[in-house]
Amino acid sequence: MKSLKTIFTRFGAERRSFIKTASLGAMAMTFPLPSMPNYLKDVPMGVVVHSYGARWQSKEGSQKYPAFADAIDMMEHCKQIGAGGVQVLVSGWANDFAKKVRDRREKLDLYLEGSIGLPKSADQVAKFEAEVLDAKEAGATVLRTACLSGRRYVNFKTPEEYKTFKQNALKSIELAEPIVRKHKMKLAVENHKDWTAKELESIILNLGSEWVGVTLDFGNNVSFLENPMEVIKTLAPYAFSTHVKDMGVKDYKDGFLLSEVPLGEGIVDVKAGVDWCKKFNPDITFTLEMITRDPLEIPYLTDGYWATFEDASAQETAMTLRLIREKTYAGKLPHVTGLSPEEILAYEEQNVVSCLKYSRNSLGL
Repeated sequence: MKSLKTIFTRFGAERRSFIKTASLGAMAMTFPLPSMPNYLKDVPMGVVVHSYGARWQSKEGSQKYPAFADAIDMMEHCKQIGAGGVQVLVSGWANDFAKKVRDRREKLDLYLEGSIGLPKSADQVAKFEAEVLDAKEAGATVLRTACLSGRRYVNFKTPEEYKTFKQNALKSIELAEPIVRKHKMKLAVENHKDWTAKELESIILNLGSEWVGVTLDFGNNVSFLENPMEVIKTLAPYAFSTHVKDMGVKDYKDGFLLSEVPLGEGIVDVKAGVDWCKKFNPDITFTLEMITRDPLEIPYLTDGYWATFEDASAQETAMTLRLIREKTYAGKLPHVTGLSPEEILAYEEQNVVSCLKYSRNSLGL
């Protein structure tokens, strides 16, 4: 294993810019953002489906925490606990289900954002378009998507593997863009432990479409040793939607452990992040992604972790590590190992409800 000094020497050269020209920074300030409908203004924080990973389509048969069979079940519950909307999967909907979602959403007075997969090849474009139309019929205003379902430092062992992924991901976005442009639906690419903030910024700017922007996740890029506030500042100009979260951190032998924690308990300045997003898009929605699970291992002290980070900045890495050291989580990070299914469901609900309470009391949402 190499020391941090060795790692910083290896990766300490200035980050090679992904931005083609210096003028792109100015473009960020004027990036076109289609306006949200008036009914979305000043709404409470919503909930991302992944906040209910245990409850979504659960087979446990809990009486107190019954499964969400579909988007309507989730909307009903989120309304009860005071959420302003939901971001939910749009896939496999029956022909009339989108209309049922719309009717119920309108009665509940909630906003709706879809979560959708990208077409990987030309023969998947028709399916993608059908899901876009379902989401539009249901009243969705934004379609969140991600290019990688795993984690960059786990999925890819060599720069070549990551380069292939990047090429395929860009192709998928390029296949999707004409469809969302045709139907005037906003597609928001998440920083999903695949892109650094600068890489995603470059992708959005190089594509140059007013219909493709960002789902800004407040905490994911801590796993890349990127300062969460710097990530927010970089991506907020392009954000169509958000995954609001806070992150707790603790050392372990190969790096640090990373976990979503209730808002206000971790290293993310959530209030500043919300304010920064509003600065660029006053109508943006704020949607909670409080995932209740065991902590993730971020093995930055191993050589394999760094295999695809050719442009890592030693200065930024050092600053993030200092933040992690100064704000180490005081208690035990959230975990679910050893809990019964009913206990996991209860813990999940407790976390979501506490975050919504924080949002109302401390964020004004």
